[in-house]
Amino acid sequence: MIAVNIKSDRTGAHLDRILILSVFVVASCGLAYELIAGALASYLLGDSVLQFSSIIGCYLFAMGVGSHLSKYVKDENTLGAFVEIELLVGLIGGLSTTLLFLVFAWASAPFRSVLYALVFIIGVFVGMEIPLVMRVMNARNAEFKELVSRVLTFDYLGALAVSLLFPLVLAPHLGMARTGLLFGVLNAAVAVWTCWCFRNSIPQLAAKLSRAGLVLLALLTAFAFSDRLTTWAEKGLFGDDVIHAETTRYQRMVVTRWHDDLRLYLNGNLQFSSRDEHRYHEALVHPVLATLPWAKRVLILGGGDGLALREVLRYPNIEHTTLVDLDPAMTTLFATAPQLTALNKGSLKDKRATVINADAAQWLESNSEVFDAIIIDFPDPTNFALGKLYSVPMYRLVQRHLSQNGLAVVQSTSPYFAPKSYWCIDATLREAGFHTWPYHTYVPSFGEWGFILFASTATYRPPERYALPMRFLDAASTRLMFQFPADMQKVDVEPNRLNSQSLVHYFEDDWRNVQR
Repeated sequence: MIAVNIKSDRTGAHLDRILILSVFVVASCGLAYELIAGALASYLLGDSVLQFSSIIGCYLFAMGVGSHLSKYVKDENTLGAFVEIELLVGLIGGLSTTLLFLVFAWASAPFRSVLYALVFIIGVFVGMEIPLVMRVMNARNAEFKELVSRVLTFDYLGALAVSLLFPLVLAPHLGMARTGLLFGVLNAAVAVWTCWCFRNSIPQLAAKLSRAGLVLLALLTAFAFSDRLTTWAEKGLFGDDVIHAETTRYQRMVVTRWHDDLRLYLNGNLQFSSRDEHRYHEALVHPVLATLPWAKRVLILGGGDGLALREVLRYPNIEHTTLVDLDPAMTTLFATAPQLTALNKGSLKDKRATVINADAAQWLESNSEVFDAIIIDFPDPTNFALGKLYSVPMYRLVQRHLSQNGLAVVQSTSPYFAPKSYWCIDATLREAGFHTWPYHTYVPSFGEWGFILFASTATYRPPERYALPMRFLDAASTRLMFQFPADMQKVDVEPNRLNSQSLVHYFEDDWRNVQR
C-alpha cells in the first residue's frame, strides 16, 4: 500500500512539473503575440509609443476579461477547456500576423479594427490559461502558496525568455509572420502534450486530438508558404514585383521593381525611386561639396543605400568618407545585390569609403574625428527613435565633428506637405548654435522636398556653377532651391528637444492633414 502511494505521489509530481512547463511555454506565446502585434502596428502605422501603449493596454484588459471568464468553466472540465483554449490561441494567434498583413495590403481601411479585435480575442484566451492551470493543480491537492509561487515564477520566466529572443533572434531571422506561426505551433503542441499526459482525465480525447492535428497542419502549412503569402501581400501593398524583402532587427526592408524602376521601402515608407533619386541625392550633396573644393574628409550619417556616398565620391579631392548606418542588413544588401550596386556605382565597397554599422548618436559620442562636410540622410522622424536623431543634443554632437569652416546638410521632410516638421528641424539646428540655409527641390516620387544646410559660421553662398556634370542641378535650379514661394513660408514652431520630441508630433499632424 505504501509503495502504491509513493508511486502515485511520483506520478502526481511528474504531472505537476508538466503543467508548470506548460505555463512557461504558454506565457512565452502570450507575450510573443503581444510583441508581434505592437511591432507590426509600429511598422505599418508609425508612432511606436502610441501603438505599443494602446496594444498593451487592450491586451492586458482582455486578459483580465479572460481571467474573469475562466471562473465559468466547470471544475470537471478544466483540463479539457485548457486544451481547447490552447488550440484556439495557437490557431488565431499564429495566423494573426499573416492575416493582419494581408488586410493592410489589400483593404487597409479596416486594419485598425481587425488589429484590436484580434488583440482582444487573443488576450481573452491567454487570460484564461493561467487560472485554468492553477485550478487543475489545485484540484490535484497542490499547496496553495507552492502553487502560486511556481506558476507565477514560470509565467514571468517565459515572458523574460521571449522578450529577449523576439528582438534578437526571432524577428530578424524568421520575420513577423513566421514568428507568430512558430508560437502558434508551440501552443498547439502544448495542447497535444497535455492530452497525452492527462489522457485518462480528458473527456472526448480522440476529438480533441483530431482538432489538434488539424490546427497543427494548418499552422505548419502556413509556415511553409509564409514567404509566398507575404510576397503576395506586399505586391498588393506596393503594387510592383517584390525582388527583395527582409525583416531585420531594426526595420522591414522591401525592394520592388517595375520595368526599370527600383524602389526601396522601409517599414512601408518609400525611400527612393531609381527614376528620380538623382534629383534628391544631387540636391542633398552638391550644394555642400561644390562650395568646398578643399574638403578631404566627409561623414555620412544614414544613407545605407550608398546613393549619397556615390555622389560624394565623384569629387577627386575627397580622400576618405565614413558612412555610419545602423542596419548591417541594409549596407550588405546595397553592397552585394547586382541591381543595387549598379545604382550606387559600387560606392559601399570603394577604397575611399569606410562603412560602420552603429547607432549614429552613440558613434558620434564615442568618436573624436573631425570632418570637412557632414551629410545627414536619416529616414523621416516617424517615431521617437528616429525623432531623437533630429534633436538639439544630436545636432550639438554633430557640431563637435564639423570643422570650423565645414558645412553640413540634413534631409528635412517636405516644406510643402509637412511645414511644421520642416521648420522645426530648422529651429532645432538654430537652437543648437548653427547658422542655417533652408532649401527645397521637386522630386516626382515625393513631391516638394526639403533640406537644410547648416554651419558654425555665416559665410555660405550657394554655388553658381558645378565643376562636375549633373543630371538635374544647374545654376538656375540652384538659385530657385533657396527661394521659398508664398505657400512654403516659414512657420513658428518649437525646437525638437528630447524631453518633448515636438518634431514627431508635428510630423504626425502634418501628414495626417494630407494623407487619405
